[in-house]
Amino acid sequence: MELSQHTTARTGSRQEPGPGPEGAEFPIQDYAALGDGRSVALVAPDGAIAWWCVPAMDCPPLFDRLLSPEAGGFFQVRPEGEFTLTRRYRADSNVLETVFHAEGGEVRMTEALNSSFAGRLPWSELARRIEGVSGRVRMLVRVVFGTRGDTASPWLQPNPNGCIFHVGPVLGMVRYTDNLRITEEEDRTISAEVVLGEGERATVAILAGQDEPLGVPPIEEIDARIDTSDEAWRAWADGLHFDGPHREAVRRSALVLKLLLYSPSGAIAAAATTSLPERVGGGKNYDYRFAWIRDAAYAVNAFLRVGAMPESKAAFTWLMHRMAERGPSVLYTLSGQDAPDVCELDLPGYRGSRPVVVGNVATRQHQHGIYGDIFETAALFVGLGNVLDQRSAKVLSELADECADRWRQKDAGIWELEKPQHYTMSKISAWQALARAVELAEHDHLPSTCVPRWRRERDRIEQWVNENCWSEARQAYTFFAGTDRLDASLALAVRFGFDGKARLSSTLDAIRSELGRGPFLYRYSGAQEEEGAFLACTFWLVEALATLNRQKEAEALFTDALGALRGEVGILSEMVDPVSGDYLGNTPQGLSHLALVHAACTLRGDRERPLRKKG
Repeated sequence: MELSQHTTARTGSRQEPGPGPEGAEFPIQDYAALGDGRSVALVAPDGAIAWWCVPAMDCPPLFDRLLSPEAGGFFQVRPEGEFTLTRRYRADSNVLETVFHAEGGEVRMTEALNSSFAGRLPWSELARRIEGVSGRVRMLVRVVFGTRGDTASPWLQPNPNGCIFHVGPVLGMVRYTDNLRITEEEDRTISAEVVLGEGERATVAILAGQDEPLGVPPIEEIDARIDTSDEAWRAWADGLHFDGPHREAVRRSALVLKLLLYSPSGAIAAAATTSLPERVGGGKNYDYRFAWIRDAAYAVNAFLRVGAMPESKAAFTWLMHRMAERGPSVLYTLSGQDAPDVCELDLPGYRGSRPVVVGNVATRQHQHGIYGDIFETAALFVGLGNVLDQRSAKVLSELADECADRWRQKDAGIWELEKPQHYTMSKISAWQALARAVELAEHDHLPSTCVPRWRRERDRIEQWVNENCWSEARQAYTFFAGTDRLDASLALAVRFGFDGKARLSSTLDAIRSELGRGPFLYRYSGAQEEEGAFLACTFWLVEALATLNRQKEAEALFTDALGALRGEVGILSEMVDPVSGDYLGNTPQGLSHLALVHAACTLRGDRERPLRKKG
C-alpha cells in the first residue's frame, strides 16, 4: 500500500500513563513528527511526545524517552485504561490528528508545533487539543521533564497562569484550559486529568525558550493557532507542483523536508534525531542533527523539482555562504559553524543500542562528493532561470580549481568510511563538478578563464574511472579501484550524466543482484552484516532505471518499495530491516524523502532541466 496519511490502529496496554517496557520503545516507523521550522517533536502511538529538542533540533532534548525509556522525559495525553487509536495528518499539513478508541467512547486529539501566517513564533509552542467525539472518556495528561543527558535537574514553579518549569537554560510553562484538573505537580512531573463528553474539549500546551524572557499568551490564542498552523501548512503545500502518480507520497515527503529546514538560517538538517541505530544492538549510532552539504544540495534540487522556490533559494544561499566563509566541509551546524566532534552520553539508547552520541566524526573528513553536490545544485538553480551573484560565481570557480587539484587523492567517500580509498563514486562526483563548471562557464554564469583546465581534468577523471574502476568479471563499476565489491550509490552516476550508458545499465543489474533484498538495497558489499537496507538507494535505483529508459522496471520497483514500507503516517527513517520491515536509523531522514521525490519526478517524465541555451 502506498504511503498515505492514515494509520493502522494500535493498542495502549498500560493502565497508567508513563514510560516502561510495554509502552516506551515502539518501532521507529510508528512515530509521527511535528515541526515549526526550528525543531521537530516525535509522537509515539501511546500519545507521548517522546523526543523534542528545545528550542532547536540540535539542542539537548527536553523530552528524551526515545533514548531513555525508563527515566527519560515525555509529554503524554491518553485515555484511562485500554484503548486503540487511528492517526493521520490533516491533508497537505503537518498537523496531526489522533482518534483514541476507549472503552467509554472516542476522543480526538489535534496537535501541532504552532506557527503563524507570519512564520515561526519567537518561542516554541507545542499545543494539543482534545475533543470528545462520543461517550464519556477520562483523559490523562502527564509531563515528565528530561534532564538533558543528566546535565540539568528540572524544577517546577507554580504560577496562576499554569506551571513554570526550568531545565538548565530552558524556561517554559505548561498552559491548560480551566477544565483540566492538576493531580500532581512536584519534582519534574506534572499530571492532570479531564473527563470529556461529546462536543466537550480541553487544550494543554507547552511554551518554552532558552535564555530569554517568556511570553505567555492566553490558552485560547494557543488553541486557535493549531488551526492557523494547519492553514499555513496547506497554503504552503498549495504551491507544490506535482500532480502525477504517487502524488500523496511526494507531497508528504515535501512536507517532511520542510520540517527539516531550519528557518533561522536556511540549513537543512539530515534528520531530527541522534543515535537511533542502524542495527538494533549494534554500534553504528550517529548524530544527524547537522546540515550535510550533500543532503542540503539534494534537498535544494528536490524542492526545485516540486516548485518550492523560497526553500530552494534559502538553502542554496546558506550553502554558498558556508562555502565562502568556511570553505568546503562535509557538514556544519544548523547555524553554520563547524560541527563538534563526538561526545558519548550515559543513556541506555533505543532498545539498548549504544553509544548515544552528540557530534559527528565526519566533520574531520574530506569527501570529493561535496564538489559535485554543490555544482549540480548551482547548475539546476540557474537552469530554471535563476541567477548567480558575483560572490557565488567566484566561490564556485575557486571550488572547481580545488576539485581539479584534489580529485586524484583518496577520500572518505559518500558513505563516510574510516579507511580512505579511491572510491569510484567520489571520482564520478569530481567529474560531475567539473562537467557542471564547464557548462556554467560556457553559459556565462562563471568566469571562463579556467574552462580549458576544467575540461581537461573532467576528461582525465572519466578516463581514470573507466581504466581503474570497471570490472570485466562483474560487468560493473566497483566500490573503489582495485576491488570487486559493489556500491549502490553508483546509481546516482546516471542522474549525474556520467558517460557510458551500457556500462551503467550493467552496473545497475549487478547492484540489484548482489545488494538487493526484495525492493530494498544495502549500501555496499558486506553492509548487510552490520546495518539495514538504505532507503534512498532504492529510490536512486528507480530514478536511474527510468533515466535509462527502463521505465517498467523502475515503476515496478517504486511501487513494490512503497508497498513494503510500514510507516504509519508516511515518515521515513534512514534504513529498513528487509526481513522484519522495521525501520532503522535516524528519523525523519531527509535523504530518504528527497530521494523519493527525485524518483517520482523522474518516473513522471520530469527530468532535471539542463542549463538554458544562450540567446
